Amino acid sequence: MLVPLYEAVYERLEVGTGTRLLGLGCGSGLALLMAATRGARVTGVDTDRARVDLARERLAPEPPGHGPGGHGAARPEPRLLYGSPDIAADPAGTAYNLVTALQPIGCTAGDSDGLVPSLTAAVRMAERGGAVVLTGWGPPERCATTAVFRVAGRLTERLRGRDAWRPALRDDLEEMAARAGLRPDGSGRVSCPFGYADTDSAVRGLLSTGLFDAAVRAADQATVEKEITEALHSYVRPDGTVWMPNVFRYLVARIP
Repeated sequence: MLVPLYEAVYERLEVGTGTRLLGLGCGSGLALLMAATRGARVTGVDTDRARVDLARERLAPEPPGHGPGGHGAARPEPRLLYGSPDIAADPAGTAYNLVTALQPIGCTAGDSDGLVPSLTAAVRMAERGGAVVLTGWGPPERCATTAVFRVAGRLTERLRGRDAWRPALRDDLEEMAARAGLRPDGSGRVSCPFGYADTDSAVRGLLSTGLFDAAVRAADQATVEKEITEALHSYVRPDGTVWMPNVFRYLVARIP
């Protein structure tokens, strides 16, 4: 669903053979794969072991003759690491020139708190003037999916005693950059609609984001699935497909 966001970032920063990229919270590796096919040398780190394993499968070295553009040059071998960014230093001592945090923030209260220490650690391994990309959800009125995420916040309140959902704010990314000691250097907005073949697929897809995990703990799987299904009702089209228009925002910052 976030491919348009990744493409917009990579186009703007001209990601290619000269790029040495560190992806924070790399997840299952799709964004890294897209950068690697452009010729970038990529390292990804995540605290979810299962997703790191999937990323390793996705970015497994290609056989000779199947490299970028099909010209026979294999893409640089990726590094996929389980743990915190502190373990991601390049063995050769080469500094990164691009750090990405492409898991959007802005729908869960405090979802940026853990990212600031990760950014601080990553900046120590990057070159001065290098780019750092932060991403977030757009305004709630432009993001249909945020209405569904309110379900997670309401159910999680039972567990935490407070609403875990909050609307994305205009300066979320700038504030996080400032906390990490970064200098903003431009931003953009990208349309990323979420489309599913049917309601069941939409429920499974939304649950896979991890944003409903706390809600499941607070209630139970069946209750969460029922609440999501009801919240999706407005986005079911006559043919049964589910379509939710969203806008995401990215910020490019520089390491001083």
